[in-house]
Amino acid sequence: MFLSRFLAPVLLLLLAGFTGSAFAQGFKQELETVEKVTVSIKNLEGRVSVVASAEYQKKMSVEAKSAGQAIAPDDVKIDSKGAKVSIDVRPRGEKDRIDLTVTIPERSKIEIEGLAGAVDVIGNIESASVKTDTGTIHADVPLDALKFDFVWEASRPRYMSDVELPPVKEKAGGTFKLSGRLGEKEAKKEETVALDFRTQRGVVLLNVDPAMAPSDLRERPLTEAARAIVRSGDTQLVDAIRKVSPKMFGDFAKTLPPPEKEPALVNRVPTNKIVSSVGSQLLRFNASVLDRNGRAIGGMRESDFTVWENGVERRVTNVSPANEPFNLVLLLDVSGSVEERMDFIRKAARDFLRTTSPQDRISIISFRDDIQIISDFSTDRQLLSKKLDEMDAGGGTALYDALGYVLAAPLKRLRGERTAIVVMSDGDDNKSFLPFPAILEALTESGALVYPLYVPSGLIPESSVPRPEMTIDPLRTRYLTLTSRAEEEARKLAAVSGGVFYPIKRLEDLQKAYDDVVAQLRSAYTITYASNAASSSPRVRVRTNRDGASVRLSPVIGLNNNTP
Repeated sequence: MFLSRFLAPVLLLLLAGFTGSAFAQGFKQELETVEKVTVSIKNLEGRVSVVASAEYQKKMSVEAKSAGQAIAPDDVKIDSKGAKVSIDVRPRGEKDRIDLTVTIPERSKIEIEGLAGAVDVIGNIESASVKTDTGTIHADVPLDALKFDFVWEASRPRYMSDVELPPVKEKAGGTFKLSGRLGEKEAKKEETVALDFRTQRGVVLLNVDPAMAPSDLRERPLTEAARAIVRSGDTQLVDAIRKVSPKMFGDFAKTLPPPEKEPALVNRVPTNKIVSSVGSQLLRFNASVLDRNGRAIGGMRESDFTVWENGVERRVTNVSPANEPFNLVLLLDVSGSVEERMDFIRKAARDFLRTTSPQDRISIISFRDDIQIISDFSTDRQLLSKKLDEMDAGGGTALYDALGYVLAAPLKRLRGERTAIVVMSDGDDNKSFLPFPAILEALTESGALVYPLYVPSGLIPESSVPRPEMTIDPLRTRYLTLTSRAEEEARKLAAVSGGVFYPIKRLEDLQKAYDDVVAQLRSAYTITYASNAASSSPRVRVRTNRDGASVRLSPVIGLNNNTP
């Protein structure tokens, strides 16, 4: 019955050497081919990913998926004639669109036509010709001998590259062109990769992970936050800014003096030094203990901990609550999305100041398109409260840049001290140079705790925004609907740093969050143990007998030499 209903398309695939699974929400078909093929793909409503693989010799595969109705055999037409293969996907509407993943032999040729769907071209190909309307075009190809020609036909270009590209040229009729060569110009034809991308308004990414693309890809002047990050010399963050705004970055970098060695900070604990000496054969360190939900566990005693020093178990002599003050950065979102709530933001910030310990040193930084340093670190609560009146509101939201600035500038000089960042925002970043993954990696190295307090803007109901993996172009969707990812990213910031995420649903939730943040900060223990280490920086490992609990170590600051 199957053959009688779908005889024509099945015979076509059998002639091509087809093997595959049944048609349903998705299917996968394999075709026998020659050593190199020319593949033409037309998918006007879905996404297309083409991967050139060394494992695919004289064969290729076509995988189709749909989040909507089942895929019928005539929805994806595959025609294979010798070295030429054409794939034509029938338009079925956005809800029932079909996404393709095509795997081909290396050094093959690709031709793709789409509209709004994202296009990926990956691997060692001979050439790729791609045409879209608004769809993002992402290429990850060898750069040893690359010839490229990128054209934007109806908008100013938005692009990002892992390597420096020549200037964009504006042509007659409002067309913009970016073309040139990379690598060996005299390379043999069999080694050259040629890219011909034409789009109306899409984004072009060359050897850049789409997840590393920030919210705004337009070449623009560096903000004060971006300039401070460049001055800091943080290699990873600096490189991320360079890729987004290469010309502006280059112009600013030329004005900087040669990088100097980091100044030695008096009475600072080295970043990698966890333990401190408190007497003959006694060392101690700070440890926070969290349950499965990331909540602090109190009431711990000596018998609850086991300590290993350089792989050898040591005797725990004392466990007591840690009371050292924190360096806290209060990071306040004053962008256009919260402009009408400035009185609320000031009151909320003052409530937090009253909740913290008088010994905690607090810095206040506001952000919108750029940062505004409201106050450097201070224990003067009256001064800090007064400074809040100096905040200006309005503009875009550069949350990631603000976090990057805090990590690269004020907190960098405090490495080894107890530091935390409390973020009050709606989480909707739309103006940063830095992408979110770069912030996560920088945060991991900083040792700072992050406590995001997210008050949603309510502009885009979460239920109305599709999940990124289900959207036709995930990168473009990030520009159009930002709120959907705010909570997920906030949870990641807290989890990576060891802080806690607080989704604020009602005004009374704020004070509860403040109280809990302070309790979390005060939940650390100072653990003293009997040491036998010859070095002042032994490797220390700690476990607790509480089920599901995890232990986070941090240096002990400002210790005297009195044994507890």
